[in-house]
Amino acid sequence: MGEILGIAAALLSSLLGGTSVAVTRYVVDAIDPLALGAFRFGIGFIFLLPVSLLSGGRWPRRTDWAGVAALGALFFGLFPVLFNASLSYTTSARGALALSTLPLLTMLTAALLGIERLTTRKFTGVLVATLGVAAALLTDFSSAPANAWRGDLLMVAAAMCMAFYNVWSRPFIARASPFTFVSMGMGVGAVILITISLWRDSFEPVPLLSWPHWSAIIFLGLFGAAITFFLWTFALAHTTPTRVAISISVNPIAASLVGMLMLDEPFTFNFIIGLAAVCLGIGLATTEVITQKKVL
Repeated sequence: MGEILGIAAALLSSLLGGTSVAVTRYVVDAIDPLALGAFRFGIGFIFLLPVSLLSGGRWPRRTDWAGVAALGALFFGLFPVLFNASLSYTTSARGALALSTLPLLTMLTAALLGIERLTTRKFTGVLVATLGVAAALLTDFSSAPANAWRGDLLMVAAAMCMAFYNVWSRPFIARASPFTFVSMGMGVGAVILITISLWRDSFEPVPLLSWPHWSAIIFLGLFGAAITFFLWTFALAHTTPTRVAISISVNPIAASLVGMLMLDEPFTFNFIIGLAAVCLGIGLATTEVITQKKVL
């Protein structure tokens, strides 16, 4: 039951994350990527901290503080800078496609570090889901901005940060609780981003932001940070890194839908084919939960 809850949480997290890709794309041209990350995770931390205090969950041990802080700096500090900067060069759909390399990167990282055994079924599922994403977004390559490749590379680098976070964070989560772990990490990331933003005067355009921009920023803080990453951390506590990571395949699907509605980005029937492949790939990789005991 715990595995199923973990997979469900990961899927919901990725669905919200895909929506956040399109919302970020909408607002990123109006505000510095550093400032956007500072607002997103600052708002997320403000929401999560009181919930964590009221939940009564175990906080990370003192001996784990350095590790939790380092993971927070990686995931909530470096990751959002790369993520937001990527979407200033490329479309939300292409950015989400580049991020969909996460399952492969996580699977290989976990295998190399001896955290999770690589199986043929799992590898096939990851490959099918990734190809499904590519099929769904195939036509987006013809309408991409001139320097979209820069955004693609930045997003792959962001995915690498996330892959290491997925693999390295599990022991820390096991000794604390998802709420307290993600709160502490997000707080560290927010402080780093706010400090750098102040140093670089990244908040200078903030007074010029319109109400729609503020609505997008608040959405990113509440749903795109607090809820999305709590669900992701909860998933990591209940299933393997690769099974969590493969859920990112639904991210581009959500990004495509929101991008089509908000940003007039292209949408074709390739989407239906890609969606079917994504569902098949996720099914292949996650039904091992029923047929085979996980190896950690």
